[in-house]
Amino acid sequence: GRPALRLALGAVGGPGGETTSVVLSLGLGLTVLATIGQIDANLRSALQNELPARAPAFFFVDIPRDQMTRFEELTHGSGLVDEVNAAPLLRGIITRINDRPAREVAGNHWVLRGDRGITYSAAPPSGTTLTEGTWWPEDYSGPPQMSFSAEAAEEMGLKLGDMVTLNILGRSMTAEITSFREVDFSTMGINFLIVMNPAALSGAPHTFIATAYAPPEAEAGILRSVAGAMPNVTAISVREGIARAAENLGNIAAAIRGAAAITLLTGFVVLIGAAAAGERRRAFEAAILKTLGAVRRSILASFALRSAMLGAAAGVVALAGGAIASWAVMTFVMQARFVFDPVSAVAIVAGGATASLVAGLLFAWRPLAVRPARVLRARE
Repeated sequence: GRPALRLALGAVGGPGGETTSVVLSLGLGLTVLATIGQIDANLRSALQNELPARAPAFFFVDIPRDQMTRFEELTHGSGLVDEVNAAPLLRGIITRINDRPAREVAGNHWVLRGDRGITYSAAPPSGTTLTEGTWWPEDYSGPPQMSFSAEAAEEMGLKLGDMVTLNILGRSMTAEITSFREVDFSTMGINFLIVMNPAALSGAPHTFIATAYAPPEAEAGILRSVAGAMPNVTAISVREGIARAAENLGNIAAAIRGAAAITLLTGFVVLIGAAAAGERRRAFEAAILKTLGAVRRSILASFALRSAMLGAAAGVVALAGGAIASWAVMTFVMQARFVFDPVSAVAIVAGGATASLVAGLLFAWRPLAVRPARVLRARE
């Protein structure tokens, strides 16, 4: 009872059709767009939804040890700050593990690429969760000990009792790993991969790092207070950093979408060429259908359905490829959670169907206008 749909399905699945050319030409550009759309949606979701409910307003770095009292007076005493957390900050490079070159043991792990922040603490910092081992006593003064990030240690193949050699300010120091702990950088608070006992580092020259928690309306006052009294201290706005990261992600996504659009435009040109090449075949098909009694409206509907189905098929194939590619990028490159974005998916499939429909209709009017007798005689 639906001859137009039956004819469209037959044309899509029959030999000599346009299925391959349409899916390849249109599908390539749509696949790139689908991949970019899913990655962009996941990154924006991570920035908007996975940030902590309570993030610091500022990070203050390069605070000299002899100015910590003054800094605390400026922040706590201002009445603008809700909470201030501070920790000693040194930087060091892991050079050896169990008296072997670190890269021989852990390969090219990111922890070994350059120097890392190191701190010391007599007691476990607030919110610390140990996964293995025990923390040193508060009055411990023996050989250097360290607590290491559990996730990084697992990736590097470290275990309790391993000896790690650090180069700090040009001096090598070897410490035993006595505990592993959870380190969650998504809290945006002060986090260190390596924490050592105070006796090992407190005598080395170092500065402090601090976070200040405050409402948005108080940020300008805090910045003026600290910058005016302590110009040597660097203040980093967390809010501005997040906004700048979102802006950069948007610019990168826009640039890649532009390149994908060029690919899609090239595919559309190829699609137009395929539709133009099939114009003579459509004219013969229309002549046969008219001879059998089909009206022009049914023939046009058949051509339109055929084009729309081919475009939708290209969109679905592109969406599957884009979803797999974006999942791989988010999981293995970004090391983040992947969530399928249905809005982008619907837009891709609808765009593919529309592009194919437009190309098909552009070359459907002339075959419909040709008289059947003229086409059939020419065919003989």
